[in-house]
Amino acid sequence: QLIESGGGTVQAGASLRLSCAASTRTLSDFALAWFRQAPGKEREFVATINWSGSYPYYADSVNGRFTIARDNAKNTGHLQMNALKPEDTAVYYCSVRRSYLGFSGRSSDYKIWGQGTQVTVSS
Repeated sequence: QLIESGGGTVQAGASLRLSCAASTRTLSDFALAWFRQAPGKEREFVATINWSGSYPYYADSVNGRFTIARDNAKNTGHLQMNALKPEDTAVYYCSVRRSYLGFSGRSSDYKIWGQGTQVTVSS
C-alpha cells in the first residue's frame, strides 16, 4: 500500500530523494511521516507533514538538512535529504496517520508501513 523508493549508497555530503507512493489510499486524508531504523536500534522519527503540506516538522538530527514534501494530486510523498552523514545510514520507512489524530513522533502510533528503502552513507 505504501511503497518507498530512492534509497542507495552515497558518500557523506551527498543528497538523495526518497519517494513514498500510496497505491490504495488517498494520501490527502492522512499526515505523512518518515521514520528510519539503523541496525540494532529502534525505529526513530525523521519528519512529518500535515495533510495539506503546509506544516512540516523535523527531528532535530535532520532539521535543516532534510525536507519533507507531498503531492496529493499524485498520491506521493518525498523526503529530500541533503548533506548526508554516515549516521543517517538506516532503512527509511514512510507511514501515514489519520489527520484527525494529530501529530505523533512515535512509531507505535502508526499502523501502516511500507517495506522500507535502504540508505547507506559512507564516510
